[in-house]
Amino acid sequence: MTDYRGILLELYAAGLAAVHGEWTVYQALQTQQVVLPYHVVAIGKAAEAMFLGAQRYLQAQLSSALIITKYGHSTDKTQHLANVSVIEAGHPVPDENSLRAGAALLAYLQALPTDAPLLFLISGGASSLVEVLDTDWTLAKLQQITQGLLADGSTIEQINTVRRQVSVIKGGKLWQFINNYQVNGLFLSDVPSNDVQVIGSGLLFPPPTHVKFTWQLVATNQQMLAAIQAAAFKQGLPAKIMPEFLQGEATEVAVNCVNNLHNNPAGVYIWGAETTVTLPIQPGRGGRNQHLALAAALALQANEAIYVLAAGSDGTDGVTDDAGAMIDNHTLQRGYLANLDPVTCLNTADSGTFLEASGDLIHVGATGTNVMDVIIGLKL
Repeated sequence: MTDYRGILLELYAAGLAAVHGEWTVYQALQTQQVVLPYHVVAIGKAAEAMFLGAQRYLQAQLSSALIITKYGHSTDKTQHLANVSVIEAGHPVPDENSLRAGAALLAYLQALPTDAPLLFLISGGASSLVEVLDTDWTLAKLQQITQGLLADGSTIEQINTVRRQVSVIKGGKLWQFINNYQVNGLFLSDVPSNDVQVIGSGLLFPPPTHVKFTWQLVATNQQMLAAIQAAAFKQGLPAKIMPEFLQGEATEVAVNCVNNLHNNPAGVYIWGAETTVTLPIQPGRGGRNQHLALAAALALQANEAIYVLAAGSDGTDGVTDDAGAMIDNHTLQRGYLANLDPVTCLNTADSGTFLEASGDLIHVGATGTNVMDVIIGLKL
């Protein structure tokens, strides 16, 4: 009997491998034929992986580094290296360590020699992980606004617009603290438009006209989808990348995905996504991908041979350590055995509780990348 759930997990893993921070940064530097002795600043959920790619390429040419990442996203590979400082901070809501990271970033930049080439490695999460606030703002006020924006289903672009307004370093304002004559930036895109002015709330954008600044996107959601399609072809499965990038309320997106699977022939269907969930006052356990997966399970007919995987590329979903979930036409039945009601769980944003009981959660840990979400549908 074919393990279709295992196949979908393999497709997801193939997508993650294609946009891994270490591989994509190493490739980019190799293509650029970089020969300069760089100081490195890596910020974001994929900061450690991106740094390791730079270290692999630069070797002795890596002069020093500052890594700022999410709690639990750094390892022994970087924590004890000479000339490398590692700071972990809060995400998606900034905390005291986010301000500590902001102060450390400014101190690091101002201590560098004025002629030292600088390499920035930026991935999603940077907006929350590092901050220097305008004097009119407090951390408590920023946390309150951030939590409110997250709860009402605001998009990443809307949240980062607010962050740029309150920050001393976002929206290109970091340049006032950079004295280096040459700056190179490599970016993983976690925004639907791949607009570098939105990634990390535009830490380096817009740049001043007088600096020597080069930049490159090294990984995008589209690259991940292409890798998933290629992996499906290797499995002998017909596969199609769906043209629409899925945004909006996760429950509505789930129904549309299932309807697409209803109306198309057998095969693998792949979407990029960045959905939202409007949270109740006291939400339960879950995230947007778990919410979408449970809504998809409710939209399936009991006799349909359909699987849907919805997961974040960063290995996390909401404030949980699960990447998302993979459902099939028996998901609801498995959850009912634990005396759980899927509609109640959905309405209380407690999808994770139901999907844990049904055995459908996906847990992969930190992935070393962050290029938004993926939804993979398989119709037999």
